[in-house]
Amino acid sequence: MALTTLDSNTALIIVDLQKGVVGLSAIPLIGDIIERARALADAFRERDLPVVLVNVAGGAPGRTEQPRQTGPRPDGWTDLIPELNQQPQDIAVTKRTWGAFASTDLEALLKARDVTQVVIAGVATGTGVESTARQAYEAGFNVTLAVDAMTDMRPEAHVYSIRNVFPRLGETGVTQKIIDLLPTRSA
Repeated sequence: MALTTLDSNTALIIVDLQKGVVGLSAIPLIGDIIERARALADAFRERDLPVVLVNVAGGAPGRTEQPRQTGPRPDGWTDLIPELNQQPQDIAVTKRTWGAFASTDLEALLKARDVTQVVIAGVATGTGVESTARQAYEAGFNVTLAVDAMTDMRPEAHVYSIRNVFPRLGETGVTQKIIDLLPTRSA
């Protein structure tokens, strides 16, 4: 489904653009992703729309077949990258699961601001972004996914999420189309 409209009170959620994640050498096109996420953040801030900056500081405690990093992360690992130009009015959320809504107060913070739609960007497409999109959809938000403002270390996961999952959770669009729709948001 192509992007059709944005609600009058739409928030931007940028997932896991933090020093530790961005510093991983295997993330494709991260410079372009950062540039587009920043453009979205600037456009939302210009219109006094909520910008949510999410970082990850841990993981869910359950058993998995694939090994996970245990132990402390390097200093600064969870720090948001300076390119996002974090502002005092931005909502900062630290998560310890893949999705930004689970075990955080993000849903309540957005609903207190009468937000009805979220635009999601960031890393990784098949984990943090997809989980956040699923949780937003399940919480009743209209969901838009900025497909050119996200990436994944696993190209197949990125493609799968965009082609097969995101159309079932909301609408997809590119950064410039989202920015172009901001002045024409519906009531």
